Amino acid sequence: MKYVLITGGAGFVASSLAESLLSTGNYYVIAIDNFLTGCKKHISDHPNYKFIKGDVNNYRDISAVMLNYRFDYVFHYAAVVGVLRTLDHPKMVLDDIMGLQHVFELSKNTGVERIFFSSSSEVYGEPVHLPQHEYVTPLNSRLPYAVVKNIGECFCRSYHDEFGLDYTILRFFNTYGPRQSQDFVVAKFLNAAVNNEAITIYGDGSQTRTFCYIDDNLEFTRKILEEHLFVNDVVNVGNNKLTTVKELAETIIRITESSSKITYLPPLKEGDMTRRQPDNTKMIAVLNRPLLKLEDGILNIINQSKRITQTI
Repeated sequence: MKYVLITGGAGFVASSLAESLLSTGNYYVIAIDNFLTGCKKHISDHPNYKFIKGDVNNYRDISAVMLNYRFDYVFHYAAVVGVLRTLDHPKMVLDDIMGLQHVFELSKNTGVERIFFSSSSEVYGEPVHLPQHEYVTPLNSRLPYAVVKNIGECFCRSYHDEFGLDYTILRFFNTYGPRQSQDFVVAKFLNAAVNNEAITIYGDGSQTRTFCYIDDNLEFTRKILEEHLFVNDVVNVGNNKLTTVKELAETIIRITESSSKITYLPPLKEGDMTRRQPDNTKMIAVLNRPLLKLEDGILNIINQSKRITQTI
């Protein structure tokens, strides 16, 4: 059985990854999280799972975990997330550099086989062309969140070049699903729609995004782990179907049959890129199938919410 550490393990994508790995019976998962944005309800009760409350930016917390176990793989997903939170607390974002130092140094010293680092589409900044390709599109954002993700990518390459520590960089593009918090647009709009509240949009809503359902993200991640793909490489993880923010709101209102109205706020001064679209050729080749359509993903979230409500 392989031992896996997932940092930020009570978060949306990280906790979903834990459940996916545990379902195979091949992994023992340790999750660590400080609950800045993670939720206690995402902690698993699986016998091959252990949760530890701690902060990767605190060396005592993370070293106690990594020196006590011998992890085969580390998924470093812990980060300050959410556009408004990262804009309002740039120093807090920069503190995550300490977590990078701790995780990579301890991984090097304890024999970790491979680190999977959750980077972000934010590193690309405002695109010079679409779709955004891993090796062609410049990493040009100066926002603290994007800078820290770029530094994390540098840690991956530097520790491989100097110490032989293998890595995979996952550049996530707007993953959404049932566990997503209200800090993110799909969950925020859905919550407003089911309560018939106004859906607020920054700017005129013409910003384009792509939305990747969590199951597509997880299947791809597991495949590249188990099939040893993209070792010491970077890969975009996301859908390439463009949707404007206004179209997203309209789609959610229609599917939920909501009476919500769309209201518009002044554009954010920074942090709200006008366009994002990954070149996801690698992801499609690995999955060998199309990704889930946005409408189907939204319906999945609604149906799962109904099932949970019925069991309470």
